[in-house]
Amino acid sequence: MTGRALMLQGTGSDVGKSVLTAGLCRAFVRRGLTVRPFKPQNMSNNAAVADDAEGGGGEIGRAQWLQALACGVAPSVHMNPVLLKPNSDTGSQVVLRGRALEVAEARQYWSTRGSLLAPVIESFEHLKAQADIVVVEGAGSAAEANLRHGDIANMGFAVPTRTPVVLVGDINRGGVIAALVGTQAVLDSADREMVAGFIVNLFRGDPRLFDDGLAMIAERTGWRSFGVVPFLPQIKALPAEDAVVLEQGRAGEDGRIVVAVPMFSRIANFDDLDPLRADPAFDVRFCPPGTPLPGDAALVVLPGTKSTLSDLRFLKAQGWDIDIRAHVRRGGRVLGLCGGYQMLGTWVRDPDGIEGPAGEEAGLGLLDVETVIEPAKTVRNAVCRSALLDAEATGYEIHAGRTTGPGLARAFLERAGETIGILSSDGLVVGTYLHGMLGDDAFRARYLQFAGLSGTPGLVFAEQVDTALDALAIALEAHLDVDALLEAAR
Repeated sequence: MTGRALMLQGTGSDVGKSVLTAGLCRAFVRRGLTVRPFKPQNMSNNAAVADDAEGGGGEIGRAQWLQALACGVAPSVHMNPVLLKPNSDTGSQVVLRGRALEVAEARQYWSTRGSLLAPVIESFEHLKAQADIVVVEGAGSAAEANLRHGDIANMGFAVPTRTPVVLVGDINRGGVIAALVGTQAVLDSADREMVAGFIVNLFRGDPRLFDDGLAMIAERTGWRSFGVVPFLPQIKALPAEDAVVLEQGRAGEDGRIVVAVPMFSRIANFDDLDPLRADPAFDVRFCPPGTPLPGDAALVVLPGTKSTLSDLRFLKAQGWDIDIRAHVRRGGRVLGLCGGYQMLGTWVRDPDGIEGPAGEEAGLGLLDVETVIEPAKTVRNAVCRSALLDAEATGYEIHAGRTTGPGLARAFLERAGETIGILSSDGLVVGTYLHGMLGDDAFRARYLQFAGLSGTPGLVFAEQVDTALDALAIALEAHLDVDALLEAAR
Protein backbone atom coordinates (compact mmCIF):
# COMPACT_ATOMS: atom_id res chain seq x y z
CA MET A 1 0.00 0.00 0.00
CA THR A 2 1.36 3.42 -1.00
CA GLY A 3 -1.04 6.13 0.06
CA ARG A 4 -1.87 9.57 -1.16
CA ALA A 5 -1.21 12.67 0.96
CA LEU A 6 -2.75 16.06 1.56
CA MET A 7 -1.27 18.82 3.70
CA LEU A 8 -3.02 21.57 5.68
CA GLN A 9 -0.91 24.67 6.13
CA GLY A 10 -1.98 27.90 7.80
CA THR A 11 -1.81 31.60 7.14
CA GLY A 12 -0.73 31.85 10.77
CA SER A 13 -0.49 29.97 14.04
CA ASP A 14 -3.65 28.86 15.85
CA VAL A 15 -5.91 29.00 12.79
CA GLY A 16 -7.35 25.56 13.55
CA LYS A 17 -5.06 23.26 11.54
CA SER A 18 -4.77 20.62 14.27
CA VAL A 19 -8.53 20.30 14.75
CA LEU A 20 -9.25 20.30 11.02
CA THR A 21 -6.60 17.61 10.53
CA ALA A 22 -8.22 15.48 13.22
CA GLY A 23 -11.65 16.06 11.74
CA LEU A 24 -10.57 15.14 8.21
CA CYS A 25 -8.79 12.05 9.53
CA ARG A 26 -12.04 10.88 11.13
CA ALA A 27 -14.09 11.86 8.05
CA PHE A 28 -11.84 9.78 5.78
CA VAL A 29 -11.98 6.85 8.22
CA ARG A 30 -15.78 7.04 8.19
CA ARG A 31 -15.56 6.69 4.40
CA GLY A 32 -13.73 3.38 4.86
CA LEU A 33 -10.18 4.61 4.21
CA THR A 34 -7.03 3.70 6.13
CA VAL A 35 -5.67 7.01 7.38
CA ARG A 36 -2.55 8.24 9.18
CA PRO A 37 -1.78 11.73 10.56
CA PHE A 38 1.60 13.37 10.14
CA LYS A 39 3.25 16.57 11.33
CA PRO A 40 6.89 17.00 10.26
CA GLN A 41 7.79 19.44 13.02
CA ASN A 42 5.77 20.43 16.05
CA MET A 43 6.54 22.92 18.80
CA SER A 44 4.66 22.11 21.98
CA ASN A 45 5.19 21.19 25.61
CA ASN A 46 2.05 19.08 25.48
CA ALA A 47 3.46 15.64 24.70
CA ALA A 48 2.10 12.10 24.52
CA VAL A 49 3.81 8.72 24.60
CA ALA A 50 4.06 6.41 21.60
CA ASP A 51 5.27 2.88 22.24
CA ASP A 52 7.12 2.32 18.96
CA ALA A 53 10.21 4.44 19.65
CA GLU A 54 13.52 2.65 19.51
CA GLY A 55 14.22 1.32 23.00
CA GLY A 56 10.75 1.99 24.42
CA GLY A 57 8.31 4.85 24.75
CA GLY A 58 8.89 8.05 22.78
CA GLU A 59 7.42 11.55 22.77
CA ILE A 60 5.10 13.07 20.17
CA GLY A 61 2.82 16.09 20.24
CA ARG A 62 -0.56 15.59 21.91
CA ALA A 63 -2.24 16.83 18.72
CA GLN A 64 -0.83 13.88 16.80
CA TRP A 65 -1.98 11.58 19.61
CA LEU A 66 -5.52 12.95 19.14
CA GLN A 67 -5.25 12.62 15.36
CA ALA A 68 -4.15 8.98 15.77
CA LEU A 69 -7.23 8.47 17.92
CA ALA A 70 -9.30 10.00 15.12
CA CYS A 71 -7.77 7.44 12.75
CA GLY A 72 -8.46 4.58 15.14
CA VAL A 73 -4.78 3.57 15.31
CA ALA A 74 -2.04 3.54 17.93
CA PRO A 75 0.13 6.68 18.06
CA SER A 76 3.56 6.41 16.46
CA VAL A 77 6.73 8.46 16.76
CA HIS A 78 6.69 8.62 12.95
CA MET A 79 3.54 10.76 13.12
CA ASN A 80 5.58 13.63 14.60
CA PRO A 81 9.26 12.94 13.91
CA VAL A 82 10.52 16.32 15.14
CA LEU A 83 9.12 17.77 18.36
CA LEU A 84 10.48 21.00 19.84
CA LYS A 85 9.77 21.48 23.55
CA PRO A 86 10.49 25.10 24.59
CA ASN A 87 12.27 25.46 27.94
CA SER A 88 13.15 29.15 27.63
CA ASP A 89 12.22 32.16 25.49
CA THR A 90 14.98 31.27 23.03
CA GLY A 91 15.71 27.56 23.49
CA SER A 92 14.00 24.20 23.05
CA GLN A 93 14.69 20.55 23.61
CA VAL A 94 14.84 18.82 20.22
CA VAL A 95 13.10 15.42 20.12
CA LEU A 96 13.71 13.20 17.08
CA ARG A 97 11.43 10.20 16.61
CA GLY A 98 10.54 10.24 20.28
CA ARG A 99 14.06 10.66 21.70
CA ALA A 100 15.52 13.88 23.10
CA LEU A 101 18.63 14.89 21.14
CA GLU A 102 19.76 18.18 22.62
CA VAL A 103 18.74 21.59 23.89
CA ALA A 104 19.22 24.10 21.09
CA GLU A 105 18.95 27.86 20.96
CA ALA A 106 16.56 29.13 18.29
CA ARG A 107 19.28 30.60 16.07
CA GLN A 108 21.26 27.35 16.24
CA TYR A 109 18.23 25.18 15.44
CA TRP A 110 17.00 27.28 12.53
CA SER A 111 20.45 27.19 10.95
CA THR A 112 20.73 23.39 11.14
CA ARG A 113 17.14 22.10 10.94
CA GLY A 114 17.50 21.25 7.24
CA SER A 115 19.58 18.24 8.26
CA LEU A 116 16.42 16.75 9.80
CA LEU A 117 14.52 16.70 6.50
CA ALA A 118 15.82 13.24 5.56
CA PRO A 119 14.51 11.46 8.70
CA VAL A 120 11.27 13.46 8.43
CA ILE A 121 10.70 12.16 4.89
CA GLU A 122 11.64 8.63 5.96
CA SER A 123 8.93 8.74 8.64
CA PHE A 124 6.45 10.15 6.12
CA GLU A 125 7.15 7.34 3.66
CA HIS A 126 6.84 4.84 6.51
CA LEU A 127 3.29 6.05 7.16
CA LYS A 128 2.37 6.26 3.48
CA ALA A 129 3.17 2.57 3.13
CA GLN A 130 0.50 1.84 5.77
CA ALA A 131 -2.31 4.07 4.55
CA ASP A 132 -4.70 5.01 1.78
CA ILE A 133 -4.13 8.64 2.68
CA VAL A 134 -1.84 10.59 5.03
CA VAL A 135 -3.20 13.90 6.32
CA VAL A 136 -0.26 16.22 6.99
CA GLU A 137 -0.36 19.25 9.26
CA GLY A 138 2.00 22.17 8.80
CA ALA A 139 3.32 24.41 11.56
CA GLY A 140 2.84 28.12 12.09
CA SER A 141 2.49 30.11 8.90
CA ALA A 142 3.31 29.20 5.32
CA ALA A 143 3.92 32.90 4.67
CA GLU A 144 7.11 33.19 6.74
CA ALA A 145 9.32 33.60 3.69
CA ASN A 146 12.21 34.75 5.87
CA LEU A 147 12.33 31.23 7.38
CA ARG A 148 11.89 29.36 4.11
CA HIS A 149 15.53 28.31 3.79
CA GLY A 150 15.98 25.00 5.59
CA ASP A 151 12.26 24.73 6.33
CA ILE A 152 11.02 21.22 7.12
CA ALA A 153 7.56 22.09 8.49
CA ASN A 154 5.68 23.69 5.62
CA MET A 155 6.65 24.22 1.97
CA GLY A 156 10.12 22.88 2.68
CA PHE A 157 8.40 19.55 3.27
CA ALA A 158 5.61 19.84 0.68
CA VAL A 159 7.84 20.61 -2.32
CA PRO A 160 10.33 17.70 -2.10
CA THR A 161 7.55 15.22 -1.27
CA ARG A 162 5.16 16.70 -3.87
CA THR A 163 2.39 16.89 -1.29
CA PRO A 164 -0.56 19.10 -2.30
CA VAL A 165 -1.32 21.91 0.13
CA VAL A 166 -4.60 23.38 1.35
CA LEU A 167 -4.19 26.76 3.06
CA VAL A 168 -6.30 27.45 6.15
CA GLY A 169 -7.25 30.99 7.16
CA ASP A 170 -9.02 32.04 10.36
CA ILE A 171 -11.79 34.55 9.62
CA ASN A 172 -12.61 34.93 13.32
CA ARG A 173 -9.46 36.96 13.95
CA GLY A 174 -10.18 39.23 10.97
CA GLY A 175 -8.26 39.96 7.78
CA VAL A 176 -8.64 36.52 6.24
CA ILE A 177 -8.75 37.87 2.67
CA ALA A 178 -5.46 39.71 3.20
CA ALA A 179 -3.99 36.68 4.97
CA LEU A 180 -4.73 34.29 2.08
CA VAL A 181 -3.95 36.73 -0.73
CA GLY A 182 -0.85 37.93 1.10
CA THR A 183 0.38 34.37 1.55
CA GLN A 184 0.06 33.80 -2.19
CA ALA A 185 2.02 37.01 -2.82
CA VAL A 186 5.04 36.04 -0.72
CA LEU A 187 5.34 32.41 -1.85
CA ASP A 188 7.78 31.71 -4.64
CA SER A 189 6.54 30.02 -7.81
CA ALA A 190 7.53 26.49 -6.78
CA ASP A 191 5.70 26.85 -3.48
CA ARG A 192 2.62 28.40 -5.10
CA GLU A 193 2.34 25.41 -7.44
CA MET A 194 1.82 23.13 -4.43
CA VAL A 195 -1.34 24.94 -3.29
CA ALA A 196 -4.52 23.17 -4.39
CA GLY A 197 -6.88 25.60 -2.68
CA PHE A 198 -7.96 27.10 0.62
CA ILE A 199 -10.34 26.71 3.57
CA VAL A 200 -11.82 29.58 5.55
CA ASN A 201 -12.16 28.48 9.17
CA LEU A 202 -14.07 29.64 12.27
CA PHE A 203 -16.82 31.64 10.54
CA ARG A 204 -19.59 33.03 12.74
CA GLY A 205 -22.98 33.75 11.19
CA ASP A 206 -24.41 33.02 7.74
CA PRO A 207 -21.53 31.78 5.52
CA ARG A 208 -23.39 32.95 2.41
CA LEU A 209 -22.49 36.48 3.46
CA PHE A 210 -18.88 35.62 2.61
CA ASP A 211 -19.56 34.43 -0.95
CA ASP A 212 -18.12 37.63 -2.39
CA GLY A 213 -15.04 37.21 -0.18
CA LEU A 214 -14.47 33.69 -1.49
CA ALA A 215 -14.79 34.92 -5.04
CA MET A 216 -12.32 37.72 -4.39
CA ILE A 217 -9.73 35.34 -2.90
CA ALA A 218 -10.15 32.89 -5.77
CA GLU A 219 -9.83 35.66 -8.38
CA ARG A 220 -6.70 37.15 -6.84
CA THR A 221 -4.91 33.86 -6.12
CA GLY A 222 -6.22 31.45 -8.74
CA TRP A 223 -6.89 28.95 -5.95
CA ARG A 224 -10.18 27.16 -5.45
CA SER A 225 -12.24 27.28 -2.28
CA PHE A 226 -12.85 23.98 -0.52
CA GLY A 227 -15.42 25.61 1.75
CA VAL A 228 -16.12 27.68 4.84
CA VAL A 229 -16.10 25.98 8.24
CA PRO A 230 -18.28 27.62 10.89
CA PHE A 231 -17.34 27.98 14.52
CA LEU A 232 -18.09 24.44 15.73
CA PRO A 233 -19.03 23.82 19.38
CA GLN A 234 -17.74 20.23 19.06
CA ILE A 235 -14.15 21.41 19.30
CA LYS A 236 -14.64 22.42 22.95
CA ALA A 237 -14.73 18.72 23.86
CA LEU A 238 -11.37 18.04 22.19
CA PRO A 239 -7.99 18.37 23.92
CA ALA A 240 -6.19 21.58 22.97
CA GLU A 241 -2.50 21.52 22.18
CA ASP A 242 -1.43 25.13 22.50
CA ALA A 243 -1.47 27.02 25.79
CA VAL A 244 -2.85 30.08 23.96
CA VAL A 245 -6.34 28.63 24.55
CA LEU A 246 -5.79 28.95 28.30
CA GLU A 247 -5.11 32.65 27.96
CA GLN A 248 -8.61 33.23 26.59
CA GLY A 249 -10.09 32.46 30.02
CA ARG A 250 -13.73 32.04 30.85
CA ALA A 251 -16.10 33.20 33.54
CA GLY A 252 -16.84 30.94 36.47
CA GLU A 253 -20.33 29.74 37.32
CA ASP A 254 -21.89 29.70 40.77
CA GLY A 255 -22.47 26.40 42.48
CA ARG A 256 -19.65 24.48 40.83
CA ILE A 257 -16.54 23.08 42.51
CA VAL A 258 -13.63 25.45 41.87
CA VAL A 259 -10.32 23.94 40.74
CA ALA A 260 -7.43 26.42 40.54
CA VAL A 261 -4.51 25.84 38.17
CA PRO A 262 -1.57 28.29 38.13
CA MET A 263 -0.40 28.96 34.57
CA PHE A 264 3.34 28.36 34.64
CA SER A 265 5.50 30.09 32.05
CA ARG A 266 6.46 26.66 30.59
CA ILE A 267 3.20 24.87 31.37
CA ALA A 268 3.10 21.37 29.91
CA ASN A 269 0.48 18.67 29.46
CA PHE A 270 -2.27 20.94 30.73
CA ASP A 271 -4.77 18.62 29.02
CA ASP A 272 -4.43 16.54 32.22
CA LEU A 273 -7.23 18.84 33.42
CA ASP A 274 -9.53 18.23 30.44
CA PRO A 275 -11.56 15.49 32.19
CA LEU A 276 -12.42 17.96 34.97
CA ARG A 277 -13.13 20.73 32.46
CA ALA A 278 -15.52 18.35 30.70
CA ASP A 279 -17.41 17.69 33.94
CA PRO A 280 -20.21 20.24 34.56
CA ALA A 281 -19.69 19.80 38.31
CA PHE A 282 -16.34 21.63 38.12
CA ASP A 283 -15.19 25.16 37.35
CA VAL A 284 -11.54 24.76 36.32
CA ARG A 285 -9.80 28.13 36.45
CA PHE A 286 -6.39 28.56 34.81
CA CYS A 287 -4.90 31.50 36.71
CA PRO A 288 -2.62 33.75 34.65
CA PRO A 289 0.45 35.51 36.04
CA GLY A 290 -0.36 38.52 38.17
CA THR A 291 -3.56 37.05 39.59
CA PRO A 292 -3.99 35.25 42.92
CA LEU A 293 -5.25 31.71 43.22
CA PRO A 294 -8.97 31.90 44.11
CA GLY A 295 -9.66 31.56 47.80
CA ASP A 296 -12.80 29.51 47.15
CA ALA A 297 -10.91 26.71 45.39
CA ALA A 298 -11.56 23.22 46.71
CA LEU A 299 -8.58 21.82 44.78
CA VAL A 300 -5.35 23.39 43.55
CA VAL A 301 -3.60 21.49 40.74
CA LEU A 302 0.05 22.21 39.97
CA PRO A 303 0.42 21.05 36.35
CA GLY A 304 3.43 19.85 34.45
CA THR A 305 6.18 22.15 33.21
CA LYS A 306 9.08 21.87 30.81
CA SER A 307 11.35 23.70 33.26
CA THR A 308 10.61 22.83 36.88
CA LEU A 309 13.32 24.96 38.47
CA SER A 310 12.52 28.18 36.62
CA ASP A 311 8.76 27.71 36.99
CA LEU A 312 9.17 27.06 40.73
CA ARG A 313 10.82 30.48 40.93
CA PHE A 314 8.08 31.86 38.68
CA LEU A 315 5.43 30.43 41.05
CA LYS A 316 7.04 32.18 43.99
CA ALA A 317 7.36 35.46 42.09
CA GLN A 318 3.58 35.44 41.56
CA GLY A 319 2.96 34.84 45.27
CA TRP A 320 1.23 31.55 44.48
CA ASP A 321 3.34 29.74 47.10
CA ILE A 322 1.65 31.89 49.75
CA ASP A 323 -1.78 31.14 48.24
CA ILE A 324 -1.08 27.39 48.19
CA ARG A 325 0.09 27.23 51.79
CA ALA A 326 -2.96 29.23 52.90
CA HIS A 327 -5.16 26.87 50.91
CA VAL A 328 -3.68 23.84 52.72
CA ARG A 329 -4.06 25.52 56.12
CA ARG A 330 -7.77 25.88 55.33
CA GLY A 331 -7.94 22.14 54.65
CA GLY A 332 -7.86 22.47 50.88
CA ARG A 333 -6.57 19.71 48.62
CA VAL A 334 -3.51 19.96 46.34
CA LEU A 335 -2.58 17.72 43.41
CA GLY A 336 0.86 18.02 41.83
CA LEU A 337 1.45 16.42 38.43
CA CYS A 338 4.98 15.71 37.22
CA GLY A 339 6.80 19.06 37.49
CA GLY A 340 4.10 20.19 39.90
CA TYR A 341 4.88 17.12 42.01
CA GLN A 342 8.56 18.03 42.06
CA MET A 343 7.75 21.58 43.22
CA LEU A 344 5.78 20.26 46.20
CA GLY A 345 8.94 18.71 47.69
CA THR A 346 11.64 20.30 49.80
CA TRP A 347 14.19 20.96 47.03
CA VAL A 348 14.51 20.92 43.24
CA ARG A 349 18.09 20.68 42.01
CA ASP A 350 19.33 20.85 38.43
CA PRO A 351 23.13 20.66 38.81
CA ASP A 352 23.82 19.96 35.12
CA GLY A 353 21.40 22.51 33.66
CA ILE A 354 19.24 19.85 31.98
CA GLU A 355 16.11 22.04 31.84
CA GLY A 356 17.79 25.44 31.80
CA PRO A 357 20.51 27.23 33.75
CA ALA A 358 22.01 25.02 36.48
CA GLY A 359 20.90 25.74 40.02
CA GLU A 360 18.64 24.74 42.88
CA GLU A 361 15.59 26.11 44.64
CA ALA A 362 13.74 25.27 47.83
CA GLY A 363 10.39 23.69 47.06
CA LEU A 364 7.05 24.31 48.76
CA GLY A 365 7.85 21.73 51.43
CA LEU A 366 4.42 20.11 51.37
CA LEU A 367 5.87 16.69 50.54
CA ASP A 368 8.94 15.22 52.22
CA VAL A 369 10.94 14.47 49.07
CA GLU A 370 13.48 16.23 46.89
CA THR A 371 14.20 15.97 43.18
CA VAL A 372 17.41 16.04 41.20
CA ILE A 373 16.97 16.69 37.46
CA GLU A 374 19.10 14.17 35.54
CA PRO A 375 19.88 13.58 31.84
CA ALA A 376 18.04 10.24 31.71
CA LYS A 377 14.40 10.76 30.81
CA THR A 378 11.49 8.49 31.72
CA VAL A 379 9.03 8.17 28.81
CA ARG A 380 6.49 5.37 29.05
CA ASN A 381 2.82 4.47 29.16
CA ALA A 382 2.01 3.08 32.58
CA VAL A 383 -0.62 1.26 34.59
CA CYS A 384 -0.24 2.04 38.29
CA ARG A 385 -2.06 0.90 41.37
CA SER A 386 -3.20 2.80 44.42
CA ALA A 387 -3.54 0.57 47.49
CA LEU A 388 -5.02 3.54 49.32
CA LEU A 389 -7.88 3.86 46.81
CA ASP A 390 -7.95 0.15 45.90
CA ALA A 391 -7.88 1.18 42.23
CA GLU A 392 -5.71 1.13 39.12
CA ALA A 393 -4.81 4.21 37.11
CA THR A 394 -3.82 4.22 33.45
CA GLY A 395 -1.67 7.05 32.16
CA TYR A 396 1.84 7.93 31.04
CA GLU A 397 5.11 9.36 32.34
CA ILE A 398 7.33 11.97 30.69
CA HIS A 399 9.88 13.43 33.07
CA ALA A 400 13.53 14.06 33.76
CA GLY A 401 14.26 13.76 37.45
CA ARG A 402 14.88 11.37 40.32
CA THR A 403 12.76 11.94 43.41
CA THR A 404 13.95 10.60 46.79
CA GLY A 405 13.20 11.06 50.46
CA PRO A 406 11.22 9.68 53.39
CA GLY A 407 7.95 10.83 51.83
CA LEU A 408 8.15 7.93 49.35
CA ALA A 409 7.07 5.66 52.22
CA ARG A 410 3.61 7.16 51.92
CA ALA A 411 2.88 5.72 48.47
CA PHE A 412 -0.20 6.92 46.62
CA LEU A 413 0.57 5.21 43.29
CA GLU A 414 2.96 2.37 42.53
CA ARG A 415 4.15 0.69 39.36
CA ALA A 416 5.96 -2.67 39.61
CA GLY A 417 7.10 -1.85 43.13
CA GLU A 418 8.25 1.66 42.22
CA THR A 419 6.57 4.63 43.90
CA ILE A 420 5.10 6.91 41.22
CA GLY A 421 3.08 9.15 43.53
CA ILE A 422 2.91 9.98 47.23
CA LEU A 423 0.56 11.41 49.85
CA SER A 424 1.42 14.00 52.49
CA SER A 425 1.28 13.09 56.16
CA ASP A 426 -1.91 15.13 56.65
CA GLY A 427 -3.55 13.48 53.63
CA LEU A 428 -4.27 16.77 51.86
CA VAL A 429 -1.50 16.81 49.24
CA VAL A 430 -0.86 14.28 46.46
CA GLY A 431 2.06 14.39 44.06
CA THR A 432 2.59 12.01 41.17
CA TYR A 433 4.54 11.52 37.95
CA LEU A 434 1.52 9.91 36.26
CA HIS A 435 -0.02 12.10 33.57
CA GLY A 436 -3.46 11.22 32.28
CA MET A 437 -4.75 9.54 35.42
CA LEU A 438 -7.77 11.86 35.59
CA GLY A 439 -8.76 10.58 32.16
CA ASP A 440 -9.18 7.12 33.66
CA ASP A 441 -12.87 7.39 34.60
CA ALA A 442 -12.91 4.77 37.37
CA PHE A 443 -9.75 6.12 38.99
CA ARG A 444 -10.92 9.73 38.69
CA ALA A 445 -14.12 8.84 40.54
CA ARG A 446 -12.14 7.15 43.33
CA TYR A 447 -9.71 10.07 43.66
CA LEU A 448 -12.49 12.67 43.76
CA GLN A 449 -14.32 10.65 46.40
CA PHE A 450 -11.10 10.45 48.43
CA ALA A 451 -10.63 14.22 48.09
CA GLY A 452 -14.20 14.89 49.21
CA LEU A 453 -15.23 16.21 45.78
CA SER A 454 -18.27 15.07 43.83
CA GLY A 455 -17.93 14.68 40.09
CA THR A 456 -20.74 13.89 37.69
CA PRO A 457 -21.59 10.18 38.03
CA GLY A 458 -21.13 8.08 34.91
CA LEU A 459 -19.12 10.64 32.93
CA VAL A 460 -16.97 8.73 30.40
CA PHE A 461 -14.35 11.16 29.15
CA ALA A 462 -12.98 9.00 26.30
CA GLU A 463 -16.49 8.58 24.91
CA GLN A 464 -16.98 12.35 24.97
CA VAL A 465 -13.83 12.86 22.92
CA ASP A 466 -14.74 10.11 20.45
CA THR A 467 -18.27 11.48 20.05
CA ALA A 468 -16.84 14.95 19.44
CA LEU A 469 -14.53 13.59 16.72
CA ASP A 470 -17.50 11.97 14.96
CA ALA A 471 -19.51 15.18 15.24
CA LEU A 472 -16.57 17.17 13.89
CA ALA A 473 -16.21 14.81 10.92
CA ILE A 474 -19.93 15.06 10.13
CA ALA A 475 -19.75 18.86 10.29
CA LEU A 476 -16.75 18.97 7.93
CA GLU A 477 -18.59 16.73 5.47
CA ALA A 478 -21.44 19.26 5.53
CA HIS A 479 -19.34 22.40 5.11
CA LEU A 480 -16.34 21.28 3.01
CA ASP A 481 -16.08 19.66 -0.39
CA VAL A 482 -14.50 16.50 1.01
CA ASP A 483 -14.72 14.74 -2.38
CA ALA A 484 -12.64 17.52 -3.90
CA LEU A 485 -10.11 17.35 -1.06
CA LEU A 486 -9.66 13.62 -1.70
CA GLU A 487 -9.23 14.30 -5.42
CA ALA A 488 -6.59 16.93 -4.64
CA ALA A 489 -4.53 14.45 -2.63
CA ARG A 490 -1.82 12.61 -4.51
